[in-house]
Amino acid sequence: MAAISDLSFMYRWFKNCNLVRNLSDKYVFITGCDSGFGNLLARQLVDRGMRVLAACFTKEGAQKLQQDTSYQLQTILLDVTKTESIKAATQWVRDQVGEQGLWALVNNAGVGLPSGPNEWLTKEDFVKVINVNLVGLIEVTLHMLPMVKKARGRVVNMSSCGGRVAVIGGGYCISKFGVEAFSDSIRRELHYFGVKVSIIEPGNFRTAILGKDGLEKHMRKLWERLPPETRESYGEEYFRIYTDNLKSTMQLADPRISEVTNSMEHAIVSRSPRIRYNPGLDAKLLYLPLAKFPTPVTDFILSRYLPRPADSV
Repeated sequence: MAAISDLSFMYRWFKNCNLVRNLSDKYVFITGCDSGFGNLLARQLVDRGMRVLAACFTKEGAQKLQQDTSYQLQTILLDVTKTESIKAATQWVRDQVGEQGLWALVNNAGVGLPSGPNEWLTKEDFVKVINVNLVGLIEVTLHMLPMVKKARGRVVNMSSCGGRVAVIGGGYCISKFGVEAFSDSIRRELHYFGVKVSIIEPGNFRTAILGKDGLEKHMRKLWERLPPETRESYGEEYFRIYTDNLKSTMQLADPRISEVTNSMEHAIVSRSPRIRYNPGLDAKLLYLPLAKFPTPVTDFILSRYLPRPADSV
C-alpha cells in the first residue's frame, strides 16, 4: 500500500510540475479583474512573465490594476451583459494576440446578488445574476473561441460548489449549474481541436461577489418589498434566523483566495490541467459529499440549515 501511495504522489507531483513551455510568449484574457480572484490571478500571471489581458468592469479598477503591475499587463473595460462591449473586447484581444492566438480564456466575472428564498425574488432578480454568470460567460466564450482554437489553448470557467449542490435560492446556483453544463459540453466538442477546458468549483471564499452594501441590508430590502400575506406566511423570526445564518456563513468565508487563484493558474500553465478543481476544505469535505449523497439525504441535511416558517405544516 505504501508503494502505491508513493507512486500516486509521484504521479500527481509530475503532473503538477509538468509546465507548458514558452509561457512568456502566451496571452491570457481574464474577465472580472477589478478585485478578488481575477485581480489576484492577473498579478500572479504577470509575476510568471505571461502576457495578461485583464478586463475590468470599472475604470477605477482598471487603472489601479494597471498601476500596480507591469507593461506585461494591459486592461480593457468590459460589461459581459452587453454584446457590443464583448465585440469590442474581442477585436481588442485579436489585435493584441495576432496570428499566435489566445492561449487562455478565463471566464471569472460574476455576481452573487440578488439571492435569498426563491419566493422573495422577482424574475428580474434571477435574470440579473444569470446574465452575468452564465449568459455573459457563454457569449464571451463564443466570441473568443476562434483565437483559443488557433493557439490550441485553454478555457477556464469559474463555477462554484453551488454548481454542484443548490445551497441558496436565486439565480446564483442556477447560473453555476449552467456553467457546469456548458463547460462539459464544450470540453467534449473542443477536445479534437486540442483545446482543454477546466472548471473551478471553489468553496466559501471572501471576495466582493456579494457587493458593498452588506447582506443584512440586501435581505431587509427583499423582505420589506414582499406582500403582507407572504411576510406573514414566513414570519419575522424566519427572516431574522435566515439572515443571521447567511451572515454567519459569510463570516466563515476563507480569506486566503490564493488557494483558488493557484488552481486557476495551474489550469493555465500545466500541460495536464484537471477537468475540475475544488479549492477549499469546505468544498472537499462538505459540498462535494452533499452533491453525491442520495437526494433525500442531501435534502435532510440542508433543510436543517433553514428556519421553520410561521405557516409550516
